[in-house]
Amino acid sequence: MLSHVSLNSDGTPASPVLAKVQEYKDTLKVQAEELVIKGFPETIVKLNNILETPQFRNRAFTEVHQDLNIPVPDPILLNSNSDLPPAKKTKYDNSISKEGTKVLALPSGSVATNKNLVELVELVKPHIRKLVEDSNTMKMWISFMIPKIEDGNNFGVSIQEDTLAEVQSVESEAAAFFDQISRYFISRGKLISKVAKYPHIDDYRRAVQELDEKEYLSLWLVMSEIRNRYCALHDIVLKNLDKIKKPRSANAQESLY
Repeated sequence: MLSHVSLNSDGTPASPVLAKVQEYKDTLKVQAEELVIKGFPETIVKLNNILETPQFRNRAFTEVHQDLNIPVPDPILLNSNSDLPPAKKTKYDNSISKEGTKVLALPSGSVATNKNLVELVELVKPHIRKLVEDSNTMKMWISFMIPKIEDGNNFGVSIQEDTLAEVQSVESEAAAFFDQISRYFISRGKLISKVAKYPHIDDYRRAVQELDEKEYLSLWLVMSEIRNRYCALHDIVLKNLDKIKKPRSANAQESLY
């Protein structure tokens, strides 16, 4: 059973630990309101400016292609001179074709990551992280504003809950963007290993180019979605700011008696 929490004369918790918790809540509320009023609009404008830069706007897919630095081995020339004795026949082993070329070391050195896409990834990742952090702040702020459960006059509380669900959805989607980036590098690494193992097959080389083009489009889409999510959060919170901060009006409570 929980013990009764003692309060000071001004209504603040007497316990130092509880006082620190209350200080955290008050600080977070100030941060959240500043995000809505000032932080979100500034971020939206900044993201719009980034999306208009040459790195994202009207960039040709061929600009993100990169040489793999995996040369095609010279073909094996068969002896076709009839004056010479026929070459010794060897038994064909099907297992060799299935295994491909044994790769002990690449003759031209390592295969680098696509520098064009790495630059975009390093540009996009801080904005993904910021969206996750900002949505987490908004989530906790709305949670702190939800009043205790009572009968009646819960229309404002339902608005809080709907807004909270939207914020939680944004937070989950933003976190998934990180997984998308890591999966790209894993997929590209597997394709590169295929190119090294089967250097004569051009389809694997083309697949790497297609994957890079897909990732470039995905990074543009991620930046656009981050901007869109900020716009949506700013819009829904600003429209319902009064109900989020004061879900139950004093007049409605007085009318119950």
